[in-house]
Amino acid sequence: MKRDIFLSELELLKGIAETLNEGTELKKMLGDCLRKLLQLTSLEAGWIFLINHEGSYELAAAESLPPALTNPQHHALTEGDCWCVNRFRNGTLTKASNIIECKRLENARNGNWGDTYGLVYHATVPLKAGEEQFGLLNVAVKNKETFEEHELALLESIAYQIGTALKRIHLTMKEQEIKIAEERNRLARDLHDSVNQMLYSINVTASAGNRLAKEEPIKEIMADIQKLSQHAQAEMKALIWQLRPAGLVEGLACSVKKYGEMLGLAVHVSVEGVSMLSSLQEETLWRIAQEAFHNTLKHSGERTVHVAFHFKPDSVEMTISDEGIGFNYTENAWLPSLGLKSMEERVKSLHGKIAMNSERGNGTTLVIELPI
Repeated sequence: MKRDIFLSELELLKGIAETLNEGTELKKMLGDCLRKLLQLTSLEAGWIFLINHEGSYELAAAESLPPALTNPQHHALTEGDCWCVNRFRNGTLTKASNIIECKRLENARNGNWGDTYGLVYHATVPLKAGEEQFGLLNVAVKNKETFEEHELALLESIAYQIGTALKRIHLTMKEQEIKIAEERNRLARDLHDSVNQMLYSINVTASAGNRLAKEEPIKEIMADIQKLSQHAQAEMKALIWQLRPAGLVEGLACSVKKYGEMLGLAVHVSVEGVSMLSSLQEETLWRIAQEAFHNTLKHSGERTVHVAFHFKPDSVEMTISDEGIGFNYTENAWLPSLGLKSMEERVKSLHGKIAMNSERGNGTTLVIELPI
């Protein structure tokens, strides 16, 4: 009997491992893993929360949930707090545990949100790899109040497998980011060494042609060519900076100031506090400042910009403001021309916050906060 149980557990772990090894897209991998877990066991329902360093959670995968938990009007698994998430946040949920009674299921029953399929209790297991934690695996069986110790131990083994797979995907994403940065650097070097030098040569040649030409129409043509080449050089220089913010080696504040001045802006920078940022955080703030400067040039009618960095113990805040013409901004406004959507995507990818304030005649202020 024990031998049969042992073999079935090995088969389960093998099946989960194969599913995780095949996965490359995070949420699909978690969904496939959860589906496999329910197929190979007597478990009837399951869901996975991913929880970031700030404690915010998202429902990353769910399988065979009762209607009460999927009711679109009540968001049972996507809003509100519960025992398992709160214990994960405060660091007291370190191993597989039985939930005495699930608050989300209780709310669903009390609110008559739909059929719960008799689910009242569930087991919860932290997903981790070493000291790094990623979220929770929750599984439930109808009318089952507690899971035995060996069942919890098996769930912990599966959770470790999932945590290791999550770590692998995170490392793969970081590796891809590094490769993208390397490719941008290569393109920047190529543009600088080839196209930029050609534009410089055109500029010099046109200048010489202008001096040597006898006829006025030819002088005008050469002068136009020289102006165009100078403008193209300036555009190329800005493009190279966008591909490879070389100024970051001198510090984020210095880089932001230099880039703004290169565009013809008067940039006033202030820094409060000291902290170490990751290269990805630095580049994110740099790219957002870039976009904000271009918006100022295009839309504000103002050439002076104020940039403030405030480094706190657990976050960094960057505020960019101008005293331009401003515009009537509302939080739900769709502003593709201002690049706000791309800014929001960059900030959200690092679990940060973005806020904008603007009124007609009173300038524009952009505030970015990233967790450290």
